[in-house]
Amino acid sequence: MLLALVWVPILFGLAALAVPSERLRPWLLPAAGAAQMALVGRVLAGFEVPPEAGGWIALDDVGRVVLATISLIFFFCSIYAVGYLGYRTERPNRLFCFVLPAFLGLMSLMVISHHLGLMWVAIESATLAAAPLLRFSRTPQSLEATWKYLLIGSVGIALALFGSFFLAYSALQAGLHTTLLFDDLMRQAPLLSKPWLHAAFVLLFVGYGTKMGLAPMHTWKPDAYGESPGLVGALLAGGLTNCAFLAIVRFHQIMVAAGEGPFARRILVVMGLVSMGLAGVFVVRQRDYKRMLAYSSVEHMGILVLGLGLGGAATFAAVYHMVNNALAKTVTFLAAGNLHRAFGSKRTDKVTGAVRHAPVSGWAFLIGFLAITGAPPFGPFQSMFAMLTAALGTGRYLVGALFVIFLTVVYMGMGAAVFGVCFGEPPADAPKSFREGALTAAPIVACLALVLGLGVWLPGPLEALLHNAAAFIEGGR
Repeated sequence: MLLALVWVPILFGLAALAVPSERLRPWLLPAAGAAQMALVGRVLAGFEVPPEAGGWIALDDVGRVVLATISLIFFFCSIYAVGYLGYRTERPNRLFCFVLPAFLGLMSLMVISHHLGLMWVAIESATLAAAPLLRFSRTPQSLEATWKYLLIGSVGIALALFGSFFLAYSALQAGLHTTLLFDDLMRQAPLLSKPWLHAAFVLLFVGYGTKMGLAPMHTWKPDAYGESPGLVGALLAGGLTNCAFLAIVRFHQIMVAAGEGPFARRILVVMGLVSMGLAGVFVVRQRDYKRMLAYSSVEHMGILVLGLGLGGAATFAAVYHMVNNALAKTVTFLAAGNLHRAFGSKRTDKVTGAVRHAPVSGWAFLIGFLAITGAPPFGPFQSMFAMLTAALGTGRYLVGALFVIFLTVVYMGMGAAVFGVCFGEPPADAPKSFREGALTAAPIVACLALVLGLGVWLPGPLEALLHNAAAFIEGGR
């Protein structure tokens, strides 16, 4: 059951290589997304899912949330991809249609990996798989973005590898049997060598924080998100970054089990606030709306680690926000991709009147901006308000004040750009050939409805899933 989450999407990717028709091949993508959703639904429906491969493969409560999130946004993006590739007939899509479901399979492998070495291999493989997706447009800018993504990501993953070695060595220094199995490390945690454990956590946090795009390790993100297709940006912002966050959650759990929770939490809180603050600085006066969304992602990755660092009720808020952010980012990135094609530009000084020239995408981009910046009644407002309440409820008034200030700065910086893009008169030279089709509009509308729905009503099963994930993070079992 669990390994099927990996090989089923990869098989669809291999099938795409064999299909000769450029027109029919993209339809394998939503088929792969639907198959993955069916598997995930079976897992979440309460069926017994025992560990596999000697405990190397397992699905815990927090993994269920991440797996469901990445599978859902992939399904939306896969439908969008059919329409997108229909517009991009000048580019061959065989490699794209192979890599996209393989990317999903590798992210799923990362989620279900309970061996930290296998987890490292999975996230590095997913990183490499995403490179051809970034390079799809074959422009000099996309080539530069791909190389920057690979080089900076390689440095980060190398540091994570060293951190994994240090973690294993902390057991050896304590006279224990060395292991990288998560469950064994949780049991051994109180006995691990504390200096080596501290060094391991720092290296692992920096390494996987680079994958998340936390500041100041975020420098690959604006180029990668800015030059890749909108659906790829959505999968990176709501998929790969959540996988990296899950890795940090795992190491945080080990630190808490070892009695070193305060050490880890201080780092998480500080780096969360740094990411939010630096994102605000770069969002202000940003003239490329896709790069602006990249800096918004830096901000929200900071929010996730801040909630993890605050602990308690903020942990639930962080898990809730992980879902909300992924859905809202999918809306904004897909809408931004449509606007890029509708106007032929990503520059805010060249794109105006979007709600008139491309009504569905223009309004979705505007509403998505309101959602992602925490306006009520959308889901991100609920999760961010819960995090603020948790901070103030535990007496972290400075953290709460900085949290509100940074959110306000980002809202004002993004608002100036988004309102300029959406309103006004469309430029006279805006392309007239672009038409919003059902395949490129329906996934955006459906995802936007979910973002709104999660702000108005949190279904009981989903609420239980989120609470179970938060309890697992806090309790470690």
